Amino acid sequence: MTSKVDEALGYEQARDELIEVVRRLEAGGTTLEESLALWERGEELAKVCRRWLDGARARLDAALAEEEAAEEAGGE
Repeated sequence: MTSKVDEALGYEQARDELIEVVRRLEAGGTTLEESLALWERGEELAKVCRRWLDGARARLDAALAEEEAAEEAGGE
């Protein structure tokens, strides 16, 4: 479940934190408990990024559909 803090994160903030989480996991040297906590945080950050990207895609699709509709209306 995503927290209110995560929902307030911008895409770039979530992406940068996710990069840091992955870096720490790849570097190793953490306990199993720390690794699990990092993995869980990474999953939440990935969800935040996905929501931003899905939202951006929806806005782009809507803008393209609106432009296409305007061109069709103008062409008749």
